[in-house]
Amino acid sequence: MTAYDAVVYDLDGTLADLDVDWDAVAADVLEVYETADIEPPSRELWDLLDAASDAGLESEVESTIAAHERAGAETAPRLAHADELLERTVPVGVCSLNCEAACRIALEEHGLAEAVDAVVGRDTVATRKPDPKPLLEAVGELGVEPGRALFVGDSDRDRLTAERAGVAFEFVGDGPSGF
Repeated sequence: MTAYDAVVYDLDGTLADLDVDWDAVAADVLEVYETADIEPPSRELWDLLDAASDAGLESEVESTIAAHERAGAETAPRLAHADELLERTVPVGVCSLNCEAACRIALEEHGLAEAVDAVVGRDTVATRKPDPKPLLEAVGELGVEPGRALFVGDSDRDRLTAERAGVAFEFVGDGPSGF
């Protein structure tokens, strides 16, 4: 492996496997729309989150998703790359589509928090992966240039994020788990 000045990991599916029933999350978010008597744009969770701001439901939708993520972070099984993270001798960060609080909970639960120098979640910056800004924020907090960093993730969304940010990318396992 080429030497990098910093490594940033995705969280869910990379360091830990959040114990979240995403269908239940989507159902709860749909309930937020129904309670507000607003027609949801689709039944897909990320579409619902994307449309929440225009519908005036951003805070409620975000808090609904985040509550599931925080609870799931407390019981998330640790994955093999967590051990690799602890062996790194360069600054390490986390850039996740999960809320920052869930990332921090999972890192604490698995004894990784002290080894991580930067945590950027879905709610840390104004945009989400695959927009490059969250990854660039994590890399910036680590004090390195994007071209000297590696992003390790499990999805095509992670790969696309790295590409857009000008950061090298490596899949965990055999390749993408989804977008």
